[in-house]
Amino acid sequence: MGLVTTKTTADVIKEITRNHLENDNGLLLGQCVSAVGWIGGTVPDCKNIVEIPMTDIAGPAFAVGAALKGRRPIFVVRYQGFMWYNASSLVNYAAKSKQIWDQPCPIFIRSIAMEGFGVGHTASSSIHSIFMHSPGMIVAAPMTPNEYQEVWDWFITHDDPIYVSEHRRSFALTEETPNEVDENADITLLAISAARLNAQDACEILKAEGIKCNLIHQVWLKPFIIADELEQSLKATKLGLVIDSDYQMNGASESFSYTLMHKYNMPIHALGIEDRVCGVSKEGENITPSAEKIAEKVRILLSQRK
Repeated sequence: MGLVTTKTTADVIKEITRNHLENDNGLLLGQCVSAVGWIGGTVPDCKNIVEIPMTDIAGPAFAVGAALKGRRPIFVVRYQGFMWYNASSLVNYAAKSKQIWDQPCPIFIRSIAMEGFGVGHTASSSIHSIFMHSPGMIVAAPMTPNEYQEVWDWFITHDDPIYVSEHRRSFALTEETPNEVDENADITLLAISAARLNAQDACEILKAEGIKCNLIHQVWLKPFIIADELEQSLKATKLGLVIDSDYQMNGASESFSYTLMHKYNMPIHALGIEDRVCGVSKEGENITPSAEKIAEKVRILLSQRK
C-alpha cells in the first residue's frame, strides 16, 4: 500500500491551476470548461479562464501565442481523442519553436482520456504515443497526486511544452503507488496510465496462483526514463511485459518493449488496446487491458518460457 492523503489527484490539479491563474499570471484555455462539473472538478471558477467550444480548433494557436508572450498557458482538451483535431499548432509550432527559432513555447497540455461504454469512437482512448513522435515535446502520464505535482513542477521550471496524458480514473485517487519489487519475482510488469490500476489487480490474481510479479509504474514517457528498480527487476526476472492504455501497435508499449529488449537482451513483450475502432455499444468498446487479460498474458509468457 502506498501513502494515502486526503487530497485526490483532482484536488491537486485544481490547487495547481488556481495558484497559477491567480498568482502567476497564468492562463487556461479549455473546451467547455464549465460544462458538466468543471472537467471533473479539476478546474476552479476563477479569473484568467478562456472557455472555447469543443468544435473550435483555434484554441491551440491561442495557447501558442500566449506562451510566446510569457503566459505559460494551460490548454485543456476534455476528451483525449479530440487531440487529433487540436494537434497541428502544438506539434508544428510549440514543439519546434525552441529548436528552430530559439524561442521557447511552454504550454501545459492537459489531454484527458476516457473509455468504456457510451464514450464513442471520436472522444475515447488514450493517444499519448503519437506525441512521443514529435521532436521538442515532453510527454508524461501521471496518475497520483504527487506524480501530478512532480510533472507540474517540471513544467514550471523548464521552457518546453509538455503533453500530460491524464486519465479520468486518476481523478479520485488519493494513494501513491510505489513500485512493487520482489527479488524472487517471475516477471517484471511496466505499466502506464490507467493500465497501472489494472496491473495492480492482475498482480493480486496471479499472486493467489503462486505467480510473483514485480510492478513498475511509469510516469515519464518522453524522455523514457528507466528507473533503477526497473533495470534491477528485469535483470532478476529476465522477462518483461509493458502494459498501456494506448494502442499497442506502434505505441508506447511496443516502443518501450523494443528499447528494453535490446538494452537488456531478454524477451520483453507489449500489451495495449487493440488495433480497432471502439464503438458506442458495450460490444464495441476498446479499453485498457483488464486485470484478467493482463493475468492471462502473464500466464502465457511464463508457460512459453518453461
